[in-house]
Amino acid sequence: MQALGVLFLVVGIIVSVRERKYMMMWRSQSTSNHLANALSQLVGTAGGIYLSLELLFSFLKIPENWWSESIFFVEPLAAISLLLAILQPFGLKAWLRLRK
Repeated sequence: MQALGVLFLVVGIIVSVRERKYMMMWRSQSTSNHLANALSQLVGTAGGIYLSLELLFSFLKIPENWWSESIFFVEPLAAISLLLAILQPFGLKAWLRLRK
């Protein structure tokens, strides 16, 4: 089951990075490496979401043992933040299409 989760995570990262690369191609001037920029944006977005969730849970005083124990080797908050960062460019694309 863990291997399937990791496979979905890797495929999601690859698809998200491709979408970010494509979006940056039209937004900015040509740079030397769009892949590096897309990966750094993905990691930065996931890190920001992780910190926000961590602060929210500590502010709400949710017990850490309630959400931090997992059967997987990845911390649940990190997985949630990475999943949200993966979905972010697709949500942005859908939002822009709805506004047209």
